[in-house]
Amino acid sequence: MFKGSNVALVTPFKNNRLDDEAYIKLIHFHIKNGTNGLVPAGTTGESPTLSHEEHERVIELCVKESNGKLPVIAGTGSNSTAEAISLTTHAEKIGANGALIVTPYYNKPTQEGLYQHYKAINDKCGIPIIIYNIPGRSVIDMSVDTMARLFELKNIIGVKDATGDLDRVNKTIKMIGKDFIQLTGNDDNALEFNRRGGVGAISVTANIAPKLCSEFQKFSVLDDAKSLSETERLDKILQPVHQSMFVESNPSPVKYAAKLLKLCEDDVRLPLVKVTDATKKIIKEALKFAKLI
Repeated sequence: MFKGSNVALVTPFKNNRLDDEAYIKLIHFHIKNGTNGLVPAGTTGESPTLSHEEHERVIELCVKESNGKLPVIAGTGSNSTAEAISLTTHAEKIGANGALIVTPYYNKPTQEGLYQHYKAINDKCGIPIIIYNIPGRSVIDMSVDTMARLFELKNIIGVKDATGDLDRVNKTIKMIGKDFIQLTGNDDNALEFNRRGGVGAISVTANIAPKLCSEFQKFSVLDDAKSLSETERLDKILQPVHQSMFVESNPSPVKYAAKLLKLCEDDVRLPLVKVTDATKKIIKEALKFAKLI
C-alpha cells in the first residue's frame, strides 16, 4: 500500500486561515493525476503552525475527500509523546490508513528515548506507523539499530528517510530486511534510493508534478532496459524542479509553484515568508524545463 509517489501535501491558506476549497481541489488533482498516496499535515503541510484543531481538520478533509481512492498517511508527529498519541489515535478513528511520525525535535532524546516514544504511540493505536527520520530539522538521528527494535512492534512498518545518506538504505536492508518499507524524503536522491532497495518517496515535488513523479516511481523499481532508460529520462527532467523546491525553506517554493499552476495561493505562515523574486525566477525556469508551465 505504501509505495511509489506519495505527496507531502501543502496546506493552502487564505487570509491566514485554512482554504478548504483549495485543499479539496488539490486532493482531487492528485487522485486524477496518478499520485499513489496522500500525506497531509507533515512538514510541507506546515504542521508546526497549524493549531491542534486545524491539524485534525486537514487530516479529516483528506480522508473524506480521497474516499478510499488513495491511501492517507497522516502526519501525526510531535515532540510531545502525549500529543503524538492524541493526533495518531484521532487519525486512526477518522479512517487514515497510516501515520507518519517525526522523531521528536528540540528535546534531543537518546536512542532509548526515541524507542520509548514510538513504543508508547504504537501501544495506543492500531494503524501502521512510518518513522520520519530527518536530522536536519529534528537534530537527532534514529539509528538503524533502534529502527530494528521498533520493527518488532506491531504497528511500526517503515521509515521516511530524509538523512540524505544513501548507504543507510543498504544498512537497513541488511539489518532489518526488505519487509521494512523505505521511502525517501529527499526527491533529488530518489533514483539511487530505489536502486538500493527503496520503494518510493514522500515527495514535495509531487505537489506540482504528480504525473511525472508517479511515472518516475513506477519505472524506477523495474529492472528491464526500457524502464531503466525511462527512469533516467524522467529523473533528468525532474532534477531542476527538485532543486528549485529547496532554494528557500520548504514549503515556500512549492507553494509559489502551485500558485503558478493555479492550484492554490502562495501564502505561508510566519516565521516562513514568501519566496524572493530571484527564487521565483529559478522556479519558473525549472517548471518550464519540465513543461509544467
